[in-house]
Amino acid sequence: MNKLTAEFFGTFWLVFGGCGSAVLAAAFPGVGIGLLGVSLAFGLTVLTMAYAVGHVSGGHFNPAVTLGLVSAGRFKLKDAVGYILVQVLGAIAAAFVLKFIAEGKPGFDLVASGFASNGYGAHSPGGYALGACLVSEFVMTFFFLFVILGATGKRAPAGFGPIAIGLALTLIHLVSIPVTNTSVNPARSTGPALMVGGWALEQLWLFWLAPIAGAVVAGIVHRLAIEKD
Repeated sequence: MNKLTAEFFGTFWLVFGGCGSAVLAAAFPGVGIGLLGVSLAFGLTVLTMAYAVGHVSGGHFNPAVTLGLVSAGRFKLKDAVGYILVQVLGAIAAAFVLKFIAEGKPGFDLVASGFASNGYGAHSPGGYALGACLVSEFVMTFFFLFVILGATGKRAPAGFGPIAIGLALTLIHLVSIPVTNTSVNPARSTGPALMVGGWALEQLWLFWLAPIAGAVVAGIVHRLAIEKD
């Protein structure tokens, strides 16, 4: 139970801090943090929570990461369902709290704002087509999991894993926010999509399929090509 609780709060912090930076602070007049700030915010959420509860649950905070670790032989499949469930619940709870805060500003339109939802085609920030968005999410999650596996391996420097993982997530956002608003995390995509509804829910399938596929392939490749003695 303590592992599931850690995953719930870790995912809550990731969605609240990362998506919150996009919804509340990215375009704030005069001091908006923009793409650079949002990218850094997502990286900081993972870095801080990995240090806070990573020693308890492993610090997944992401269904794709959980399944990627299963494919890499680092996590038991029987434990994955519980992890994924609480990750999604944490993301939904964070999105609900963020919605409550955002709607405290007169005139805020949740649907019109997009609420940091992920999308493709007309709902991609840069207007990128479905195929480009699918490849982006696959590749970004592949390398995110690759960094996680390498930074937390037995031969990696002890204690520095969260830094590499947080910086990797920052880099991923710097590259792919214009493409999909960056998911690489099905739970992160689900929370805001449930608040927005409509198109966000209709396009949510891609942000489950591509990240999970990328992470699972990364786990297999790392286990066979990198860790294999």
